[in-house]
Amino acid sequence: MPIEQQLADTLKQAMRDKDQPTLDVVRMIKTKIMERRTAKGFSGEVDDALVSEVISAYRKQLAKAVEEFEKAGDKGAEQARQLRFEIGFCEKFLPVGLAGDALSALVKERIAQLAVTDAKQIGRLVGDIMKSHKGQVDAGEVKKIAEALLAGK
Repeated sequence: MPIEQQLADTLKQAMRDKDQPTLDVVRMIKTKIMERRTAKGFSGEVDDALVSEVISAYRKQLAKAVEEFEKAGDKGAEQARQLRFEIGFCEKFLPVGLAGDALSALVKERIAQLAVTDAKQIGRLVGDIMKSHKGQVDAGEVKKIAEALLAGK
């Protein structure tokens, strides 16, 4: 079943259950998809890959917002809790990514393949990994791991 259909079904169920947090996050995701669909210059098809990309971008946006609300302390605790719920909801629709040892192994392998020897070449390494593993890895994590590996050499 396409992700957009799953979102529509989830929206209907949340309306029946009067589940306001789920309603809010599904409506926001659907709005983001509509914004992408109606964006100037967009002429492609809205498929699962595009929807996953939209959800991933929204999840990253939420993660940044959580950090800001956590800095606010008690004042932002309720908003941070809501945003963490939304992040968890988004992750249900995203492919399971590489993390930890698997990601380190991938970065190490690509460093050897591309013959990357210094930090000036990390951008090329990150770009190569992001092309082949789009949606599975976070560029920031790849960069951190690459910097640590190259510093250790």
